[in-house]
Amino acid sequence: MYQFNVRVYGLLINDRNEILISDEQEYGMQFAKFPGGGLEHGEGLIDGLKREFVEECNVEIEIIQHFYTTDFYIKSAFNDSQIISVYYLVKNITPLNLIFKTTPFDFDGKGEVLQSFRWRNLTELQPEEVTFAIDQHVVQLLINSI
Repeated sequence: MYQFNVRVYGLLINDRNEILISDEQEYGMQFAKFPGGGLEHGEGLIDGLKREFVEECNVEIEIIQHFYTTDFYIKSAFNDSQIISVYYLVKNITPLNLIFKTTPFDFDGKGEVLQSFRWRNLTELQPEEVTFAIDQHVVQLLINSI
């Protein structure tokens, strides 16, 4: 059976024109991406994104607008499914109480699953600073929209 993997991500940009990047370690690899993840069965895009931000960032968000949906083929880095990613511009409606790092993959503690967060100025962000091809495409779209 051919599988689709629907994922939803939030582009959270602060008042200093910086975007939130999530550095993660899981499945034996490190990757930089935007906050978000896979939809759960029976979940809509907006509810899934709100859930992901609560789980990952302990923050409630509001959707500002749709930014981009995958329009080319992407195979998952983790299995044989086809990735369909939807990106929204979002803003936090509760305080963002995270420890922000300045260095990529600067994790606190040890373990199989690790995560840290950092801000990157949109005028300095380059596509190769995020791991996955679809996120790199979104970074380029963000750069082009500045």
